[in-house]
Amino acid sequence: MVSKEENILFAAERLFAEKGFEGTSTREIAKAANVNISMISYYFGSKEKLYEKLVEYRMNEGQFLSKDIMERTDIDEWVKIEKLVDQFTERVKVHKCFYRIMQREQLHTKSLQIIEFLKQTKLSFIGLYSQILEAGLKNGVFTKRPPIYLLHSTVSGTLFYASNAKEMYKEFLNNTDDEDVFDEKYYSELNTHIKYILKDLLGYEENK
Repeated sequence: MVSKEENILFAAERLFAEKGFEGTSTREIAKAANVNISMISYYFGSKEKLYEKLVEYRMNEGQFLSKDIMERTDIDEWVKIEKLVDQFTERVKVHKCFYRIMQREQLHTKSLQIIEFLKQTKLSFIGLYSQILEAGLKNGVFTKRPPIYLLHSTVSGTLFYASNAKEMYKEFLNNTDDEDVFDEKYYSELNTHIKYILKDLLGYEENK
């Protein structure tokens, strides 16, 4: 069940994605969440603090899921990479609003707390890839050592660009499927494409 605080967060997320942080008022957020405007002050203190909480909420979700994958001992390093890509692809597909906000606002935010939080979150994900790469090389799962920052950029950059360009590609393909059907096919092909690239970058060979 969604709490009142989460209800406000999700309403703000939709509006921030549509109108931007500066273009969204607390009154609009309260109306969208169907709460009194005073509830925003009660739970968050200000629109800025609400924004910070939204970033923290979504980022912590991803870190929690990634931690579960990293702690598994029944799968090798390639499968861990696959599961991280699966997780990331699904989150970008499901939480389109949030990732649209991140890409739009992270270049313009003046909040030092958000800037630092985003930096630390990105560094933690780079750390995950580094940890998997080193273990995979040691265990003979991988045979190549790509620059770790390029490994991270390949996954996140490809996902974000393709997600932003989805409507253009749908038009280019003359696809008439409804949004949900096209999304399933599009993100599935995107997921597979990223894995093909990573296999080559990491020197991973199946059935070896």
